[in-house]
Amino acid sequence: MTDSDILATIGDMVAAEKDLRTRIASGQADATTAQQELAALEVRLDQCWDLLRQRRARTQYGENPDDAHVRPAAQVEGYES
Repeated sequence: MTDSDILATIGDMVAAEKDLRTRIASGQADATTAQQELAALEVRLDQCWDLLRQRRARTQYGENPDDAHVRPAAQVEGYES
């Protein structure tokens, strides 16, 4: 997976997140189910952003970006902003 692939995936997920939020706000989606889907989507987004940051850091320091890997949700969600 390349940086471009990851960015495309992030773009798709952001669009899905916006759509889901719109459906929640308009009452078109079951609130409980939609909130669970939204939470899962947010975790996957965080993992993608983390992977992209890892790849960019590896490239910056002359390492192979393909050695980066998706970290577990518990690890990525534990980061502080």
